[in-house]
Amino acid sequence: MSVLTRDEAQTRATLLDVHRYTIDLDLTTGDDTFDSKTVIRFTARTDADTFIEVKPAALRSVTLDGQPLDPETLDGNRLPLKNLTAGEHELSVDASMRYSRTGEGMHRFTDPTDGETYLYSNLCMDDAQRVFPVFDQPDLKAVFEITATVPDTWTFLANGITTPLGDGRWQAAPTPLISTYLVAVAAGPWHSVRTEHHGLPFGLHCRRSLAPHLDADADELLTITKQCYDRYHEKFEEPYPFDSYDQAFVPEFNAGAMENPGLVTFRDEFVYRSAVTDTERQTRAMVIAHEMAHMWFGDLVTLRWWDDIWLNESFAEYMGYQTLTEATRFTDTWTDFGVVRKAWGYDADQRPSTHPVAPDPELVPDTASAMLNFDGISYAKGASALRQLVTWLGEKDFLAGINTHFARHKFANATLADFIDSLASVTDRDVHAWADTWLRTTGVDTLKPVITAGDEGTYTLQVEHDGSRPHRIAVGLYDQDVTDEGRHLVLRERLDLDVPQTDGPLPIGKRPALLLLNDGDLTYAKVRFDAESFKTVTECLSGLPSPLTRAVVWNALRDAVRDGELPPTAYLEAARAHLPYETDLALVQGVLAFAAVQIADRYATPEERPAALATLSSLCRDLIRRTEDGDNPGLRLIAVRHFIDVAAHPDTIAAWLADGTVPGGPELDPELRWRVLARLAVLGATDETAIAAELARDPSATGQEGATRCRAALPDADTKAKAWEAMFSNDDLSNYLFIAGARGFWQPEQADLVRAYVPRFFEDAVTLAARRGAAIADATGRWAFPAHAVDAETLRLGERCLSDADPIPALRRKLADQLDDLGRALRVRQA
Repeated sequence: MSVLTRDEAQTRATLLDVHRYTIDLDLTTGDDTFDSKTVIRFTARTDADTFIEVKPAALRSVTLDGQPLDPETLDGNRLPLKNLTAGEHELSVDASMRYSRTGEGMHRFTDPTDGETYLYSNLCMDDAQRVFPVFDQPDLKAVFEITATVPDTWTFLANGITTPLGDGRWQAAPTPLISTYLVAVAAGPWHSVRTEHHGLPFGLHCRRSLAPHLDADADELLTITKQCYDRYHEKFEEPYPFDSYDQAFVPEFNAGAMENPGLVTFRDEFVYRSAVTDTERQTRAMVIAHEMAHMWFGDLVTLRWWDDIWLNESFAEYMGYQTLTEATRFTDTWTDFGVVRKAWGYDADQRPSTHPVAPDPELVPDTASAMLNFDGISYAKGASALRQLVTWLGEKDFLAGINTHFARHKFANATLADFIDSLASVTDRDVHAWADTWLRTTGVDTLKPVITAGDEGTYTLQVEHDGSRPHRIAVGLYDQDVTDEGRHLVLRERLDLDVPQTDGPLPIGKRPALLLLNDGDLTYAKVRFDAESFKTVTECLSGLPSPLTRAVVWNALRDAVRDGELPPTAYLEAARAHLPYETDLALVQGVLAFAAVQIADRYATPEERPAALATLSSLCRDLIRRTEDGDNPGLRLIAVRHFIDVAAHPDTIAAWLADGTVPGGPELDPELRWRVLARLAVLGATDETAIAAELARDPSATGQEGATRCRAALPDADTKAKAWEAMFSNDDLSNYLFIAGARGFWQPEQADLVRAYVPRFFEDAVTLAARRGAAIADATGRWAFPAHAVDAETLRLGERCLSDADPIPALRRKLADQLDDLGRALRVRQA
């Protein structure tokens, strides 16, 4: 199938003005395909040839202005439209289209709990052509009017308000002008919770089998939605531009959510079946805020081409966290951003595949290359850059520029240049220069303090700056609290500082116990410590008063480990010493995750790993003991989860599973039961009989995934062979079941057992990705890569695959990133 190039899109946008799609879907024609009949009205500005995209199972008929076209002229996914004359045209297409099991196009899912079937579309970025014929590019906006036929017991959802017409027929209200990738439908026997807010219909929707769990959280979900809606209307002068706001929690969704106007789709793991922490609830709330921000950033004003993905994602990321902090009970969201999302951006920006937040258009020549930029740079780094922009520019001017941008480009398309011009119109600051240094460059700057003694016991600060960007930062000066023998630190002062320093060294008074650059985390840079401050960190990290300050410190330690400047054991020692006193759940979760997944499983050698696991196990026991009084169930849940994951011996967790509870709580809900069973499988302490019994106990979709993961994790050669066959040799597994099998297959404890599969991966992954497409390619590179095999031979095999095997772009990018991470792990071990 051909991918659309930027040059082709520009040519077609110059030629065409697309007015309206009238789409009729018949979703009752069987389990494999559905019928799609489409009428497209458009204008050609000059005489010319062009094409339209469609990926049918069968193309029945095509007519242009009443004259039949030969369906056999379809070339891959392109239907040529030759000899167009200047003026109005009407194209009619009747096709049969395939359902998907990979989350692309029209995904079909049958719930194993009750046998009910659900359908939903996911069309970003060029999968609209899997559902209807389309001029599939973001700058050919049109009105979409959709009707559908569904089974009588189903509900049909779309971008606009839907109305039942009888006999399974539904009509969706016509949309305003929107881009093709934003069209959305969802059909099935949905359980729905509906309300109104300021006269606008709001709805929550999920599978029937999840109804009790959605109902339990409906008030929270709707409260967050209303609070964000109201706050955005305080910030933005343009009102919400669509006729309703539905949020559908759908199965086997590839992303966290998708910002379809009026019908946001979320992965239905956000409908919690089991206990979660308040930080996880905050994450769900952030996604709600993020997707609502897209109604303005992305839907009302849309990128012209995919080089400006950041105009969608960076803004939604920044606005999601900031608005949640301002408008909801979650007032400390930037700590979670700092320890989780920002680390994602830092990691991505130090790989060879890095790119500017706003890359030159030539670096995004087609849709295949564009898809690769939905990454930590477009989201986390871009949001960090915007946070620094607000710090530098001021929120008042920032919002004024945004509102100018909306007014100039509503229901149309815009570019980086358009946005910068909107900002420049409201400020005297040189925002064009700011954009050049922050949005057009790659890499992470590093800031290091140099403290020099002056007269009469005073000191000055000079910041060594490795990088090219200007930074406005706060410098935190902390002294030891003499009232508690110095374990706690007190903030003496925060000093504002511009880097590079143009006025010479900054006076800081007497030497602080800790000097922290980027206190408050307002810029995007790695920071280092002077020797005395590092000593204070090792002794007093948990005594810092602010969670966000502690997040900056933990990130600095994490960066030092990754850069080979701090031994991984020193990070584990810091975690062992300070996490027992930590109160912020995002920090506990983030530090434990890095310690377990990166340090114990990758940076530690096989000989060092048992000691690393023992340290983490001991730490988790301390946290479990600390929470026995029931005052902090979230912290206890995090500790229990990680204790299970790092267990080197099965006795304790096997007893928990047999008893159905952790002594003192919590009781083992489905998530914890499957987590324990997966670890027991890795340790060889369970079998197929136990897995089958657990699946009978929990036959849900999540249960199916749990069983698939457990089976793949069993340390048995025949079972491994079956798991590999299911993943790589047939196409029956859905995207989620494929991921479940991949997550179970590779285990550091089983390195010898799976050693022969490492070279096979680099052969079979290429074939699988070419056969099943981008979504499975992404999942293969992310989850099925042998990340445990940290050795030079794996690196050699991977590099040979990239040079000789020609993997499709989605797999190539994931492999390149994994191999860079593997090379980093080798360097950390050698350091």
